[in-house]
Amino acid sequence: MSAPVAVVTGASRGIGKRLSVDLATEGYDIVCVARSRRDGSAKLPGSVDETAELVRETGRQAWAEGVDVRDEEAIAKLAGRIEHEFGRCDLLLNNAAVAPPRPALEDSIKRWRLAVDVNLNGPFYTVYHLHALLAKQQGQVINISSVASVLPQFGRVSYMTTKRALEAMTEALAHDLRDKVSVNTLRIDLSVYSEGFEATMPGDYSEYEDPVVVSDAVLWMARQPLSHTAQLHTLTGLRQQGIVRPRTTRVST
Repeated sequence: MSAPVAVVTGASRGIGKRLSVDLATEGYDIVCVARSRRDGSAKLPGSVDETAELVRETGRQAWAEGVDVRDEEAIAKLAGRIEHEFGRCDLLLNNAAVAPPRPALEDSIKRWRLAVDVNLNGPFYTVYHLHALLAKQQGQVINISSVASVLPQFGRVSYMTTKRALEAMTEALAHDLRDKVSVNTLRIDLSVYSEGFEATMPGDYSEYEDPVVVSDAVLWMARQPLSHTAQLHTLTGLRQQGIVRPRTTRVST
């Protein structure tokens, strides 16, 4: 019997990188999706190729896919390759996101569209093109949201707007795919470290939590039955239930 397959977007660094490796440790083959390749073009440390190498070190298969989630045609082609090569998809993790740091009304319309395309259209494209393959396994979609979705004072209008919309889209897609695919949201409501966040909001990140806490939550969610759908979980809530480990720091032990 073939191993379950997980597709992780935003897999080049931070939360996506940690999710890819931890899912592989639990027995998943991983399709690592991100724009950043190991070709010197990335503005931040990390690449999808490096993540795939870490996955392979666990003994699992890994694909490094340099795909921009804004590109609907590329997502469609990726879905076709996954079906041809693996014949299955069990878990889709929509993790890729951008958070333009400038106030939206002082920024360009282009940056607003970037946030909408990555944070909202991207997850819709992946579900649109992978839902039939997911349904064959009664698989799961987990959309990664943020507490910023309910915090106007966060100061990033496009990020807040798209994350709140992502949560609404999750509920609607869960309804449309009921009894076929479960669709849930994980809202990150703790300060979890990522290179992207540090790059756009310089500051002291020494007390931020390790991305492993997100893996704790995702691995638990991935074990839930098909009937567990249209749910919004938070890291704090799952920690209170003992599902997410006690407080970590940036480098977990």
